[in-house]
This record gives sequence, structure tokens and C-alpha cells, in this order.
Amino acid sequence: MIHSLRRLLPRRPRAVDLVVAAALFACFFPGSRMTLPGHDPGITSWPGVLVAGVSSLAVLWRRTLPRTTVVVTLCCAMGVAGLGCLLTVLVIGPLMVALYTLARLSDRTTANLFTAFGITLLVGTSLVVGSGGEPLVLKVLGPVFWLLLPTSLGTTTRLRAAYLEAVQARAEHAERTREKEARHRVTEERMRIARDLHDVVAHHLILANLQAGTVIRLLGTRPDEAERIAGELAGTTLSAVRELKATVGLLRHADDSETSSGPTPGLAQLADLAASFEPAGLSVAVTVEGKPQPLSAGADLTAYRIVQEALTNVTKHAGTGSAEVRLRYAHDRLGITVTDHGGTTAPSSPATTGGYGVIGMRERALSAGGRLRAGHRPQGGYEVATELPLPPPTQNSLA
Repeated sequence: MIHSLRRLLPRRPRAVDLVVAAALFACFFPGSRMTLPGHDPGITSWPGVLVAGVSSLAVLWRRTLPRTTVVVTLCCAMGVAGLGCLLTVLVIGPLMVALYTLARLSDRTTANLFTAFGITLLVGTSLVVGSGGEPLVLKVLGPVFWLLLPTSLGTTTRLRAAYLEAVQARAEHAERTREKEARHRVTEERMRIARDLHDVVAHHLILANLQAGTVIRLLGTRPDEAERIAGELAGTTLSAVRELKATVGLLRHADDSETSSGPTPGLAQLADLAASFEPAGLSVAVTVEGKPQPLSAGADLTAYRIVQEALTNVTKHAGTGSAEVRLRYAHDRLGITVTDHGGTTAPSSPATTGGYGVIGMRERALSAGGRLRAGHRPQGGYEVATELPLPPPTQNSLA
């Protein structure tokens, strides 16, 4: 039943105010009869009833006009004090309810100002025109206590409501941020897998296409050479299937029985990568400057994929039979340059063929904390240059 009332009362504020006003008006009569020992009973004439009625009715507007309600109930309380009534909680109840509502709906400065103003006027009225038989301490401390109490309760209620609202707002903000971060991570993972699939498919399919074309040309004139290249074509397709399986396996759950096969590609497999382009007619020279240093797993894979995509673009667009891969190890960065010198046919830029090769390489470099530049060389050919950060020396030594 208590829980039902708690849910019902906020939905019926007008009914609550009517009940409160009726209760305050009813409490005025026993309160007006309270006196100190040896003194006459309090007021019983119609002015007291009129003042009590006005003060109680003013409570009905406490939610919409809290300041006006305080002023009206304060004037009524001063009238009661002037009639010689003992200022108890039963008599000044409407003023206490009005101050509580004002403290709950307004700021602390406003509530304290109205309370201090009310205490001053009520105590002054009680001292000047009130009953002369009441002790001075009772005339002063009674109104002070009864008016400070509702103000303190109203301020506490307002602060607690503000705290709960702030906690709820922070929880909602955290939930929205968590959902946004989750969507962002899903998008990043999807883009990373898309880049991997693009690199794997583009690299192996282009090599397979070139090898198949070579086999067709050599079948009639050089069957032995055509048979050898056909065997390399089978290895190329098998390698493509293996890398595709490893990449798509990232989408599976951890409890799947199948796991990705083979090590993660990196610069350690750079020689094999360069050799894989030989059947396609591209000779790749790899040079290393400086002392080789280990990279993080992500940067190592990024470096491998950038070189792979750059060499694939050379095979597709450059029309040349040679390319150069240069690795430059500095103190804190690794520079990678993939260069071709162009061929006899007019090369087409990989950035203008509608593909995503250069875009994917640039995204990979940025995700690893590096940068990438790609464009035509003044002396001819095309160049892809990237810089990737190396781990601090302390991490290198620990590794």
C-alpha cells in the first residue's frame, strides 16, 4: 500500500495540496488553544479563523507561485502573532510548508533570504504586538527553529534530487559513450578485415592471372616452362586460400574448433614475398639500411601489407620488370620505400584507377601511428614511401 501511495501521489499534485491545506486548517484550531500555564486560551474569534483559512488556501499555489505563497503565509502568521496566539508548529504550519516548497524549487540564496526575512518579521511582530506573558526566549527561539527546519529540509531534498539527476545523466552518458565506442571498434575492425581481404585477394589473383596468361602463351612453344609456371600457379592459389582462411577466421568465435594456420605475415617473410612476384615477371630487389630492429606485431603486419600492396600495384600499373624495396632503420622510425622506374608502356597511377590500394595503405600507416606518401617520381616511375614508429629501446632490449 505504501508503494502504491508513492506512485500515486506524484501523479495527483493538486489532490495532495488540497489534503495538505485541509489538514493545516484543521490543525490551526487546537494550535490556537495552546497557551502557557496560567495564561488565558488563545484566540477563538472569527479573525483567527479567517487568517487561518487564507493561509491554508495559499498553500494550493505553492508549486506555481512559491514566493507569493511565502509572502501570503508570512503575513497571515504575523497576523496570528499580533492576535496573541502562541507561535507553534500547528499555527505557522502553512508558512513552514511554503518555505519548504520554496527551498525545494529555488536556489539556496533565495530560500535563505526569504527565511531570514520571515524570521525577522515574525519575531519582531511577536516581540512588539504579541502576548506579553510569553518568555523572551520562547518568542525568539521558537519561530527561528520552526522556520529554519523546513528550509533545511527543502534544500536537502533539492540537492538530493539534483544529485540523483546528475547520477542518472552520467549513467546515460556513459551508456551512450559505451555504445558509440563499441560501434567505433566494430567499424575499425571491419575496415581492418576489409583491408586484409583486399590485399590478399588483389595480390594473389593478380599473380595468378599473370601466371595463367604466361602458361597460355608458352603452351605451344615451351611446354616445359609452361608446366613449371602452372605448378607455381597452383602454389599461388593455395597460398591465397590459406591467407583467406586465416583472415576470415578472425570473424569466428574463440570457441570454434578451427584456428588460423600459419604465422602472421611480417617483414621476416619479405624475401618470400619478393620471390612470389618473379613468376609474374617482376624482379624485386630488397635493400636494408641501418641495424634491423624488431617492430610491434601490428606495425610488422602493416609494413608487410604496405609492401605487398605497393608491389601488386607495380605489377598491375607500372609496365616494368623491376622494383626496389628499401628499408631504412633509424633511432625511432622505420622508413619503407617501394620504387619502380616505369616501363615502356604508359603507366597508370594506382591512385586514379578507382581502386582503394593507396587509400588502404594510407589507412594502415595511420592506424600504426605512421604516415604514407605515394606519387609519381620526377625522373619517372612511381614511389610509395611510409614511416612507421619503432618501439622504445627499453622495449627492444626486453624483447
